Amino acid sequence: MDAGKMEYRQLGRSGMKVSALCMGTMQFGWTADENTSFRILDIAFERGINFIDTANVYSKWVDGNPGGVSESIIGNWLRQRKGRREKIVIATKVRASMGETPNDEGLSRRHILQEIEKSLTRLGTDYVDLYQLHWPDETTPIEETLRSLDDLVHQGLIRYIGCSNFKAWQLVQVLWTSDKHNLASFVSLQPHYNLVHRDEYERELEDVCTQYSIGVIPYSPLAGGYLTGKYMQSEGLPKGSRAETSDRIQTYISDNRSNEILRGLLQLSEEKESTPSRIALGWLLSRPAVSSAIIGPKNEEQLIDNLACLELQLDSADLARLDVLSAAGEDS
Repeated sequence: MDAGKMEYRQLGRSGMKVSALCMGTMQFGWTADENTSFRILDIAFERGINFIDTANVYSKWVDGNPGGVSESIIGNWLRQRKGRREKIVIATKVRASMGETPNDEGLSRRHILQEIEKSLTRLGTDYVDLYQLHWPDETTPIEETLRSLDDLVHQGLIRYIGCSNFKAWQLVQVLWTSDKHNLASFVSLQPHYNLVHRDEYERELEDVCTQYSIGVIPYSPLAGGYLTGKYMQSEGLPKGSRAETSDRIQTYISDNRSNEILRGLLQLSEEKESTPSRIALGWLLSRPAVSSAIIGPKNEEQLIDNLACLELQLDSADLARLDVLSAAGEDS
């Protein structure tokens, strides 16, 4: 990558180009209010990020948040920033419960058709570039789900389809079903993947994605902030931090293997005169099949630091060192 310049990569086997960093917006309407979210989106756009990831459910788990708030903030931003819609790639998701009845969740035809209309309204757009299944739905036949998505592609409401949190056999099943029935097929996968959580993706999913040219869009590249080193450097959990309510982050903090990886990451970042965040992102962008890494800054400072990974030069020795450091053992 050229220093400070955004790189654009093919999203899997699609013809669509996305920035190497994707703007994750789970924090919008949660830890980042609308004004802060607008500033983050403005800086990201100005620095070349053309890829925005959201979901209909963000952030329904927060008291007083009905879900759809992140999509609404993006829609409001687009309405105030004329002419930007055609310059960006918007990805959103469907699957989570969005109401009180049994049909208000899942991957049934009914729920998908209902939720795409609501997402389009909140986003203020006529189409979504990438529509993703947030996680599998074992109660709905996959052919029903794929036929619904295929219809939306033909209607022009979505351009491409992808998934998140699918196991390797589920991903292969979908690819096989799409091929058998000549239906729209996944071009991307969003896995949970980072330096302290490698095995889940690398054990089987990586080979499937490489073999079938599925673009990989890892989420939680900094392990919820753990790989920034901020929890190791503080006494107790910082007030208001994500770790206060995240069992996974607390597991990292108390896990010897994770702490060993973090210490090695901190040492390398000192040697490179960089930050652990930039090193972790740089390593992830070097991995096979990765099209874009989803960053989730809640303020401008975090965004600027994440963007600086594009200026980082990790040579083969650096990457090998990180591989050896983080490869042993199972994910926490």
